[in-house]
Amino acid sequence: MPEQENTEDPRRKLVVVGNGMAGARAVEEIIARGKGKLFNVTMIGDEPHGNYNRIMLSHVLSGEATLESEDFFLNPMSWYREHGVRLYAGDRAVKIDRFAKTVTCESEREIPYDVLVIATGSNTYFPNMDGLREADGRLGRNVFGFRTIKDTTGMIDLATSRDHTTAVVVGGGLLGLEAAYGLKTQGLDVTVVHSPGHLMNQQLDERGGRILRARIESLGIEVRTSARTTAVVRDERGEVVGVQFHDGETIPADMVVVAAGIRPNTELARSAGLVVERGIVVDDQLRCEDEGSIYAIGECCQHRGETFGLVAPVWEQATVLADHLTGADPKAAYHGSRLTTKLKVAGVDVAAMGVKGPERPDDEFVQFYEPKSGTYKSVVVRDGKLIGAMLLGDVSKVGFLSQAFDDKVPLPEERISMLFDMGTPSQATGAAELADDAQVCNCNGVSKGQIVACVEAGATSLSEVVAKTRAGKGCGSCKGLVADIVACAAGGALTADPAADYYVPCIPLTKAQLIAEVKARGLRAVSQVFAELAPNGGDATAKMALASLLRVVWGPDWVDERGALFINDRVHANIQKDGTFSVVPQMKGGVTTPDQLRKIADVADKYNVPMVKVTGGQRIDLLGIKKEDLPKVWGDLGMPSGYAYGKSFRTVKTCVGRDFCRYGLDDSTGLGIKIEERFQGLETPAKLKLAVAGCPGTARRRCARTSASSRSATAGGRSTSAERQGRTSARATSSPPSTPPRRC
Repeated sequence: MPEQENTEDPRRKLVVVGNGMAGARAVEEIIARGKGKLFNVTMIGDEPHGNYNRIMLSHVLSGEATLESEDFFLNPMSWYREHGVRLYAGDRAVKIDRFAKTVTCESEREIPYDVLVIATGSNTYFPNMDGLREADGRLGRNVFGFRTIKDTTGMIDLATSRDHTTAVVVGGGLLGLEAAYGLKTQGLDVTVVHSPGHLMNQQLDERGGRILRARIESLGIEVRTSARTTAVVRDERGEVVGVQFHDGETIPADMVVVAAGIRPNTELARSAGLVVERGIVVDDQLRCEDEGSIYAIGECCQHRGETFGLVAPVWEQATVLADHLTGADPKAAYHGSRLTTKLKVAGVDVAAMGVKGPERPDDEFVQFYEPKSGTYKSVVVRDGKLIGAMLLGDVSKVGFLSQAFDDKVPLPEERISMLFDMGTPSQATGAAELADDAQVCNCNGVSKGQIVACVEAGATSLSEVVAKTRAGKGCGSCKGLVADIVACAAGGALTADPAADYYVPCIPLTKAQLIAEVKARGLRAVSQVFAELAPNGGDATAKMALASLLRVVWGPDWVDERGALFINDRVHANIQKDGTFSVVPQMKGGVTTPDQLRKIADVADKYNVPMVKVTGGQRIDLLGIKKEDLPKVWGDLGMPSGYAYGKSFRTVKTCVGRDFCRYGLDDSTGLGIKIEERFQGLETPAKLKLAVAGCPGTARRRCARTSASSRSATAGGRSTSAERQGRTSARATSSPPSTPPRRC
């Protein structure tokens, strides 16, 4: 259906296909040049979200961040409204009509354009392996890529909510190692399988790969190199049970993550008749060949024979494209990128640029190799110029080497001093001498000049600069350098940042001070706290944290304002991606009765519930319930909520125990029920689940998984002393002194 045009709007219609980091950055750059007045901007995104930082997905998988983290979403939904950008999220562009100048979406929406920017990114490359896909071509059950929020949450759900214990990650590059690290923190036994002879072979040489392998294996992750995966092995039910190698060997697995590389997503452009080789072919203005009004940017495009899978080139392309489209710089042109990679892989700092080793007999090659400390450094010099460098473990010289790689500083005669503080500038001095156009944060494309300009505009604390420039909000490996630059630009030490200790950003009080004020003033509602303590008014992102604090301070006497709670807490159900809800009634300790089961079955029939599922916490989940039916569903069930929706103590999983199990040592079921009754609904910084094991075998199998769950529960934010005491009591009670699980 053609979109209704506003004939009175004189602006040109700019349509951007792709709401990822490339497409959104291009729109940001255009708006920053004040050209929202020139273009009426429409964006089309496959995923039902705003633009988010894909680099942060690995932190979400490992539990170091959540989807609600401040750094995760680069452009929340409110950003599009505030800047007059129309976003069609959760829709897919399926056709470009170059003659009618329209884009058709999967929803049959037809959008006209004057200028079209294709920013479709890349897709996970899935090798041809037996058992990988279903008969209809879709990925099989329990097989994941690692590119999207859906991939990440799918892995987390499988790792934490079901009895899965082993995972195989196919691919030992950056994404593969990050996936392995994240799944290991979720309590799984993980094996990385890599076809080449050493890890991260695109960035590291053999020695660097050897150091990295030792560091990865020290985390408890098994690594297999020179091993090609040929099949995903499934049982008669279609469940993943292992993977098979080219030599016929099979290893067990109940989850497979494929991170064997990416491929530019060119299907839309190819079907439109645009010139496509490895990527969509573009010129120096990012314009598609034989087309004057269509451009491509990011991982989907091919420029001068090269495609790019890193963030830094995308930022450079976005700047050129915005300058060209808005006329800010008529001579703007993209000439390619000299790639300097600085990142953190499973907690290990890695930096690489240029060639990995000598390629000619007269190339100078200097190495420092110390396996015991996990440090490897090397530089390659040709004709007096740095053409390659590699740092692993210690990346303190990356600032100087980056400048040398860009021919901005001369090389010392003693090449070894390029790797240590021996005549070359220290890290702090190097930060002062960095050129203004030197890129400091590769994840978000922030240069030293932008950081200095931010300081000169009045920002003096590190957190303030990070918030305004996004420097350091990706992998975090550049935060030390950012701090040095801020300190230098501010004329000395960093200004103390009191906001770092505020409980919520909009209220200038620490948690202890906030509690004292709340008690002294008798503030029992979130709106009252905002009115009296927030100088610039309330902040929606602070509501949940304040509601949690008020519950702890006042108990049942706090004022429950519906607007202060997340939708899940308001309706006692989990909202799903399609807008329906998931209802989980309480079954203490996983014990139920025929009467409860009959009620659940009757409700499922009455409200046409599309899926009834047993959860990992031994509860029954009714999925796909409409919001308007929720009160009636709970009324018909006549059962309390299972607390499956909030950041709180949720469930206690139990085994049978001594009453029925021949190996049982104690009444695990009874203890689980008592714990759940005592702590049900207790607010915690993240969701918290417990399990009670009644025999030694069960304890050993579940110990690692329970420990991982406890870590993730305490990683989500600050906790009160009452909450900590509650959790401590729960842990102490869940392991009776007579049972072997105490050793865990």
